[in-house]
Amino acid sequence: MSTVFSSLPVVDIHNLKASTLDTADHQALSRKLYDALSTTGFAYIKNAPLSFGQDEIFELSRDFFALPLSQKMKLAKKSFRQSHTNTYRGYFPTQPHLTPDNLKEGFEIGNPAADHNKATPAKAQKINLSESNVWPDAQLFAKQERLEQIYNELQRLAANLLSLLAAPLGKDPNFFSSWIDDSLSTLRLLHYPPVAQTVSPGTKHAEQAVRLSCTPHTDSGILTLLHQDATGGLEVLNAAGEWIPAPYIPGSIVVNIGDLMARVSGSRFKATMHRVRAPLPNPDAADARFGRFSIPFFFEPGEVCSVSIEGEEDSIVYGDYLRRKMATFVEFQEDSGYDTGTTEE
Repeated sequence: MSTVFSSLPVVDIHNLKASTLDTADHQALSRKLYDALSTTGFAYIKNAPLSFGQDEIFELSRDFFALPLSQKMKLAKKSFRQSHTNTYRGYFPTQPHLTPDNLKEGFEIGNPAADHNKATPAKAQKINLSESNVWPDAQLFAKQERLEQIYNELQRLAANLLSLLAAPLGKDPNFFSSWIDDSLSTLRLLHYPPVAQTVSPGTKHAEQAVRLSCTPHTDSGILTLLHQDATGGLEVLNAAGEWIPAPYIPGSIVVNIGDLMARVSGSRFKATMHRVRAPLPNPDAADARFGRFSIPFFFEPGEVCSVSIEGEEDSIVYGDYLRRKMATFVEFQEDSGYDTGTTEE
């Protein structure tokens, strides 16, 4: 369980921009990250060594979601379009008939450098974890190359953070390096449409009537790096049962621990419950681009990677673990309730 906190800690990682990090700086940064992620399970990191900023990454996201639904549905997963072959990567639409408190649409991108011809257990499964990415027509959305670059930068950042987190666990800095091979990490663009609030904030029943775009959950994997816009809505649960707002801080990325990383660490790292309040309608909005936008990057090991769990005899094969988790994810349900016909309109 996390501690009682009223805000998320902030860790400045500007030292990671150096080509080499001396031992003292490495230890100091490692300790700061550990102190944050072993108590709250969440932190803001600032001054990350990335070539892109907030404005660029959210312009890319808004441009994608501004595409006509018919174009986005050409990228839909098989659970939404039976004629499609992509089962893991691609687009998923909002599903208000199934998930009124999980109202979001998303576009998921996997490892652009993966060898998609490599024989893996995925190819014999209903969901192919090693499949190629799918992309819109370049004449409508010519941002594939830039999003692939962003994916690769976030993968490197996650790997560097894992190296820093190894030392407090008594591990070599390269302890997590095998997790990078054929990584299944996911870059997910998310759009949360606005939702009208039925009860005024501050009234007796306001908390019970909170409309959510993402229900309370912990992330299932290893490490999440989140870019969020200035709309607000992310809240993190502390040990006193209070939902603590985690608003956007300029120049920051939110980092949090997933369930599997908590297990790997023998519960020294905390996977903390969080949720997203639904954005309110904006009367000044001129088009469908408005609402809340966020871009999580989920660092994940490779499908056949063996993950050792502290205190447990048997290790976990990551692909098996992921499939068990996916059985609970709405966007991978067989009965999505969506039109699964062959038409694209």
